[in-house]
Amino acid sequence: MNRKLSNCLVSGCLIGLCTRYDGCSKPDTACLQALQDFHYIPVCPEQLGGLPTPRTAADLTGGDGMDVLKERALVVNRDGVDVSREFIAGAQAVLRIARAQDIKLAMLKAKSPSCGLTPMLGVTAALLLTHDIRIIEF
Repeated sequence: MNRKLSNCLVSGCLIGLCTRYDGCSKPDTACLQALQDFHYIPVCPEQLGGLPTPRTAADLTGGDGMDVLKERALVVNRDGVDVSREFIAGAQAVLRIARAQDIKLAMLKAKSPSCGLTPMLGVTAALLLTHDIRIIEF
């Protein structure tokens, strides 16, 4: 019997794509295992927002991802450059993909200023949550 698989989004770095800020690959075994029950679409919000790979690491400043979306906080790279616009554009691109594919679940990278839930809510994670997309963090 053929079972129907649901669609989900996944941070590209979790499946071994070289999308991390440092240009390296860091696949997550637990995530790869969880993806066996899904058709998945890999995304990298930073790349979709126009940032290169590799790129200077960035941090949330003055609040979390929700605050960045409300223009009350910033994403600043370690060279002091405000990359908030690119992070927001990337989050919006990921949301467009999720809507186009009727996605209700995203498996995202922890400790990311885009995708993380912890230690601080990232920009993309915040936008997806406001549109009722469930997030599992790896």
